[in-house]
Amino acid sequence: MCRVVDLQQAVLAKNDACAHTLREDLAARGTAVVNLLSSPGSGKTALLERELTLARDRGIPVAALTADLATENDAVRLARSGVPVKQVLTDGLCHLEAEMLGGHLHDWLPADTRLLFVENVGNLVCPASYDLGETLRVVLASVTEGEDKPLKYPTAFGLAHLVVVTKTDIADAVSFDEAEFRANVERINPGVEVVHTSVRGGEGGGVLLDRALAARDGAPVHIPVMTRTSHHVHDAADGRPHEGGGTGAPHTHRTRVRGGHPHPTGSGTVASSRS
Repeated sequence: MCRVVDLQQAVLAKNDACAHTLREDLAARGTAVVNLLSSPGSGKTALLERELTLARDRGIPVAALTADLATENDAVRLARSGVPVKQVLTDGLCHLEAEMLGGHLHDWLPADTRLLFVENVGNLVCPASYDLGETLRVVLASVTEGEDKPLKYPTAFGLAHLVVVTKTDIADAVSFDEAEFRANVERINPGVEVVHTSVRGGEGGGVLLDRALAARDGAPVHIPVMTRTSHHVHDAADGRPHEGGGTGAPHTHRTRVRGGHPHPTGSGTVASSRS
């Protein structure tokens, strides 16, 4: 048992070192990472497509990398926003790691990118333990998932800088108790902001983009209590990129991960970006 624990700690320590380096490298070029975590079916892709489209309309250079065990469906959807999008197929691996992410960004991420949104594998367990060098970690939960979600997945919600509730247009239909959900979030992660969104109903349009831009430009980011005693904490300087500008050309790439090891970025296009 001790060897298993030691191995887990060694893996996480290596990941943290890679995340620190990646965060510094991206900050030096003016890019901040937004790590999106949620269960499958939370509406993460729909919300991200909307925010990417808003960024394009506002002339903000952003990009998105989406990870799935199989299929390129999410990348195809996100490419409709007209921004650079890349699909990563993990072939069964349940999360992304900092070293993988860095490998996939090589020779792909436009130099002027201000925000890179990473749509992590749909899973609130494994991804929660891995820092990706993000400036902002966002956990999403739909109103259909139940008010006790934060209590069931305390690490995911406990390390979040922002919590997003999705599909609020059907909250009444599923008897979602907003007060109870907020109380449970507060119990796990005191002080974290909770915002409500609905892609179909239009609520919260641009709120994720605005929070991400603010964090990228140096606004204070919520520090979860859990990070004060964990390996995930990083100082504010690590997460504050320098200024950048311009716009990148929209395109989508696909790469595959085998056995947890990143491969160089491929040139195959899975979807044409379009407005």
